[in-house]
Amino acid sequence: MAGYRRNEAREWAREKLVGVVNCTIPSFTSDLTCINEAAIRHDTRLAIEHGFMGTLGVSEVSITLPEYLNFLRIIKDEAGERLVVTHHASWNNLDQNIEAVRGAEAAGAEFVLLSYPPNFYPESEQDIYDYTKAVCDATNLAVMLFPMFLWGFSSRIHPSDIPASLIRRLLDDCPNIAAIKAEGGFPSIQSVIECDRLFGKEVVISMPIEGELIPLSQIMPIQLSATSDHEYYGPLIPQVFTLLREGKFDQATAIYWQLHPARKIKGALAAQMHGGNFINRQAWKFQGWLQGYNGGPLRMPTQRIHDPQMTALRKGLIDAGLKPSMDPFREFFVGRNPA
Repeated sequence: MAGYRRNEAREWAREKLVGVVNCTIPSFTSDLTCINEAAIRHDTRLAIEHGFMGTLGVSEVSITLPEYLNFLRIIKDEAGERLVVTHHASWNNLDQNIEAVRGAEAAGAEFVLLSYPPNFYPESEQDIYDYTKAVCDATNLAVMLFPMFLWGFSSRIHPSDIPASLIRRLLDDCPNIAAIKAEGGFPSIQSVIECDRLFGKEVVISMPIEGELIPLSQIMPIQLSATSDHEYYGPLIPQVFTLLREGKFDQATAIYWQLHPARKIKGALAAQMHGGNFINRQAWKFQGWLQGYNGGPLRMPTQRIHDPQMTALRKGLIDAGLKPSMDPFREFFVGRNPA
């Protein structure tokens, strides 16, 4: 159970959510019948070693809810108090998301990333309000609101995906909304600037995109970068985050430019592979594998990653002066901890 009360969520977030939260994608046994506990523990230990202060237990893969909750329990058991275990509230409908968030709370999660199901088709701000409030009301955990183009709200509701007027209502009525992952109107920095200006004294504002985090942190305070595939860069994003917090902007800028070759390749491939308004978790798992994370097979249905894409992602890290795994690509599909 979380170490704070529901009405203390914002104070807890201001104190505890300082740093970088990566993503842990579930790993499975080679026959894909079970989750792979050894691999999950491996990824959890490596996230701690790399300096992440939290991790998102990704749910947007082919996994049952009981398996997912056990996945969170394993992360929590391995990490103890060394990571903020974050529940990925991305399930099929409202009822299942309420069941999942309650189960995640019991499993040891402390934080929630709120998403919206593909079958959720709001036609008004009120529809979004009602869904969001229902999830928030179902848990005592701190919740991170997530304005984002993936939900498809911009064409019907507002170009910023979740408008500031609606965020205002939700903050007033949901005391456990403690953070905003400000990607509204992506690609744009307006959302994070608007959210910081309007709500930054009440809740934590997260900038999860490192290519914007590094420059923006030099002109505005940002205490959280959550949640993203930061593991592609190994320990560098937690390191640069510390430099930014210490005001060492020249050193942080040097890292920004060091990473630029990898950033450009990752961005170009994301546009190619993340079609259908869905993130290619297979690609994210491969990115982590390049930095020592488990990798391993994912169940169908899953998006794919092919040799040219894997080669490009590895070359980006090499061009950035990093040392990615040079193991044969076939080893990614086996995983570092086969079971």
